[in-house]
Amino acid sequence: MPEYLLPDVGEGLTEAEIVSWKVKVGDTVAINDIVCEIETAKSIVELPSPYAGEVSAILAPEGETIAVGTPIIAIGDVGAPPTAAPAEPEMEIDLSNPAASGSGEGESLVGRMKADRGPTRRARKVASGDVATRIQTQASFETGIASPMVEAADPEPAVPAAHAEPMEPAAVRVLAKPPVRKLAKDLGVDLATLEATGPDGTISREDVERAAGAAPAAASTGSTSGPAARASGERETREPIKGVRKMMAGAMVQSAFTAPHVTEWVTIDATATVELVERLKQRRELRDVKVSPLLVLARACMLAMRRTPVINSFWDEAAQEVVVKHYVNLGIAAATPRGLVVPNIKDAQELSLVELAGALGELTSVAREGKTQPADMAGGTFTITNVGVFGVDAGTPIINPGESAILCFGAIKKQPWVVDDHIVVRHVTTLALSFDHRHIDGESGSRFLADVAGIIEDPASALLF
Repeated sequence: MPEYLLPDVGEGLTEAEIVSWKVKVGDTVAINDIVCEIETAKSIVELPSPYAGEVSAILAPEGETIAVGTPIIAIGDVGAPPTAAPAEPEMEIDLSNPAASGSGEGESLVGRMKADRGPTRRARKVASGDVATRIQTQASFETGIASPMVEAADPEPAVPAAHAEPMEPAAVRVLAKPPVRKLAKDLGVDLATLEATGPDGTISREDVERAAGAAPAAASTGSTSGPAARASGERETREPIKGVRKMMAGAMVQSAFTAPHVTEWVTIDATATVELVERLKQRRELRDVKVSPLLVLARACMLAMRRTPVINSFWDEAAQEVVVKHYVNLGIAAATPRGLVVPNIKDAQELSLVELAGALGELTSVAREGKTQPADMAGGTFTITNVGVFGVDAGTPIINPGESAILCFGAIKKQPWVVDDHIVVRHVTTLALSFDHRHIDGESGSRFLADVAGIIEDPASALLF
């Protein structure tokens, strides 16, 4: 019976963690049904089935990190291979639907059978015949699209499922919400050993806490999105460095020790922008989107790049060239429970203020839900990091790899400010621009930062660009 091999779901990734299975042994699946959820170095991804048939074995347990190409599930009846998608290269197969992070209590239970369908992808034509090894098609992973796994004919007879080696993760399935599963993993509790007392036979937080010997009241006050929850009496906990956090760490080290960073700061009166935001919120065109100072800043960056296009470039070390981009894929750094991600708005320079507001709202919403896909983070050209939402004044941001500049947006606070020799209360903020000093000199960086600051201080000056 064919086995589904773990695919490379983006840019040469070598391994992924099985987060949760959506099917169990004995379930019948159709082509494109979601069978499991994995975490790669970039995001959470749902894998669709390239086969139709009965699940005969789960070959990789939840929580295990496995290499690309490793069999993860067997689908098909004994003696009757499952129906697979035809190999014609023009066949359209739906292999979509990005995954949710499962960070909220209101998420659906793990163990559901199907997910909504989305974009489609053409299947690749692969070899078949008397080949002893499995063949895996490799393809770049676009938004919500997985590479289909196929297997050549196996010359050896299939082993009946009844005689296959039993696997505990496949034999026992429990219902529990993703936050409860995470808590159990953090506390080292095996869900399969618990008695379910929650609604409809689900495992509750109290069930996990009771098994771990921790007081429910103490555990419930902790956050499941930060460091791992700890059992009572533990003085320290250890978290494996993997997934998004591991990718982020590697990227930051590479950038910090490759590009010579220079950071410039400017503190400005943002009162006019705060007042503009309040007026824009009343506009009919913007009533259905979020309007904030970040929107005005994003638009200001698009305009300022017209005067200083080198900001939207990168240093190509291999080619010994500076590549200036004539489009802006605007990245917005977003903190998620699984680490920092930087999704970007494609061709942001072409968007109107209303369109940019909608794109910003969608980007942050998707990131908050953990649904950001690798394609959403690829190809960024310039990034904004908004530390002001945490009440932080500013910082020295590290440039995102593949880019040459990043702008840090600090908190807007009421502070004393001198206006016409009088001290008045104004809305004050600080902007900090880090740029690659190999090809962006102080004059270029200063001009860009001054132009952005000028628009925040006086939004009407945008008419000059």
